Formats: sequence, C-alpha cells, structure tokens
Amino acid sequence: MPRHEFQPGRLLAGLILTAAGVLYLLDAAGEVDTPWFLVVPMAVGGLVLASLVGMVTYAVRRDRRDRSDDRAARRDRISESRDQ
Repeated sequence: MPRHEFQPGRLLAGLILTAAGVLYLLDAAGEVDTPWFLVVPMAVGGLVLASLVGMVTYAVRRDRRDRSDDRAARRDRISESRDQ
C-alpha cells in the first residue's frame, strides 16, 4: 500500500467518534449510565474540533507548498540568467 499524508483531523474525528460509540456500547451493556446529552455534544464538539485541525493542517501544508514553489521558481530564474 502506498504511503499517504498524515491527516490529524481525520484521526481526531475517528478517535472521538469511537469514544462516543464505546460509551453507547457500555450504556447498552448496563456497565455505565450515559445520558444522551453528554455523548451528543461530545460527538459534535469533536467533529468541530477535527474540522478546525483539518483546516489548520491544510493551511500549513499550502503555505509550505507555496514557499517551495517560490524557491523553485527563483532557482529556475537564476539558472536561466547564468545560461545566457
């Protein structure tokens, strides 16, 4: 399987939704008494937090990509000026 980019927003969303699912399973098994008004805000808040992390990750990667493109363009211009 080829390597892919690490996406922390998706990881965070998966962990929080897994935790919410485990809480519901424990509630169904009778181990804990989990009120719905605890799990629903946790899931929604986790999705909001994951989207914010995803946006920050995208912005950082876009900035790094733009900087590397600028450096490559400068190198190209320098090499072209030396060739003439």
